[in-house]
Amino acid sequence: MQSTFEKLGGTYRQEGGYLLPNVEAPESPAIGIWGQRRLQYLRTNKNVLYMTMLMSGKLKDHLEEVDKSAEEMFEQMTIQMQAQEGVSEALKANNQLAWVQRMNNIRSRVSKIVYKELIYE
Repeated sequence: MQSTFEKLGGTYRQEGGYLLPNVEAPESPAIGIWGQRRLQYLRTNKNVLYMTMLMSGKLKDHLEEVDKSAEEMFEQMTIQMQAQEGVSEALKANNQLAWVQRMNNIRSRVSKIVYKELIYE
């Protein structure tokens, strides 16, 4: 005769008079801010594409790829613009306020480019 554990399938642990399944929460996706922004865009503006990717299981991979690409693009363009505009560590040491203003301006412009190229495509 089979035990109760075998009849239920899977693995269980007994706590008190109850059999509780040994389940683990699914791994949360490694999606950063850019992937989350892409997800929000897909949900609100490209619902058919969002649902298709969700149902086919490709959404998580897509969001991870967009997140990785956007982060790399953001970092690379920020460094390039800093060099082109002379925003250096020397400026940071001599005039922190000017450095912060110029860096915020660069980051804002780069963000707009990343949105246009990767997030809102």
